[in-house]
Amino acid sequence: MDLNALSLLVDIIDAGNLSQAARQLGMSRANVSKRLNHFERQLGAALLRRSTRQLEPTELGWQLYEHGRAIRQELMAAQESVQSLGKRLSGTVRLSVPSGFGQHTMSAWFIEFMTLYPAITLNVIFDNDIEDLIKGAVDFSVRVMGETPTNAVACSLGDVEYVACATPQLVRGRDMPRTLEQLKGLPLITSELTGQKLNVAGRGGAGSGQSSIRPRLMSANFFFLRDAILQGLGVGLVPQYMVAKDLADGTLLRLPLPAQDLAFLRTTMYLLYMPARYQTRAVTTLIAFLQDKARAAMPAVFSPLPQGGRGAGGGEYR
Repeated sequence: MDLNALSLLVDIIDAGNLSQAARQLGMSRANVSKRLNHFERQLGAALLRRSTRQLEPTELGWQLYEHGRAIRQELMAAQESVQSLGKRLSGTVRLSVPSGFGQHTMSAWFIEFMTLYPAITLNVIFDNDIEDLIKGAVDFSVRVMGETPTNAVACSLGDVEYVACATPQLVRGRDMPRTLEQLKGLPLITSELTGQKLNVAGRGGAGSGQSSIRPRLMSANFFFLRDAILQGLGVGLVPQYMVAKDLADGTLLRLPLPAQDLAFLRTTMYLLYMPARYQTRAVTTLIAFLQDKARAAMPAVFSPLPQGGRGAGGGEYR
């Protein structure tokens, strides 16, 4: 079998169409089409179903694609092993992480990793966009989401919990809210997405069907929200990791809402990568490192706080 033609088939399917594959390979579309047709004649079977808009692999096409991708990745791994023989682990890793959790917690992880592997270069993007992964701008992404992309491999790093909290001065002399419904009497500080969930989940929480809770302040920047909460501008409904230290030292108090009342806000943090792309040793080493750090941080960062006025522990990320 022509391994070059098999590699071309992988490139075409990954690209989605002949024109995009030709651009990526620096070839003409006619040349790509000619080589593909020659490969199909050699095999005596069609590998792709052609239409004006897209290419769909046949059953044989998918099977050969999987074999071709595996062969290519094994060859790249062998080449990397030869090139790195007797050398320190090196290379560049491009990744994107959530702006909030990335800056709050993961920054320290990256610094530790770079200390352990001084020959590896990191290019870290702090944002919440998934397109950089789909387009191949990064080797992998860390994202908080409810549903993961069907074309990506998703590894759970832990669940993200939310907590309601406020300064002692704000709640002094008030009855502590014990349900989401009771938050209507207080100014609320949270993200826009959380505000939307509050509106959808029962028009005021817990399926009450009554008028929705309307936050006084909303932002996608959790550092800004934390500052506003600490200034006593309202009750915060934010990821637990963001205020864990403030809750532990008593700067903020956790409101005694039942955990089940906030369960609908829970999301999951995933490490995502595209299965068709080869992962260098530097990439796989960083992925394993981040998975270990997330597991070690689970009790402090992702687990719910104990019920009561104060507690230690962490929360979620975004």
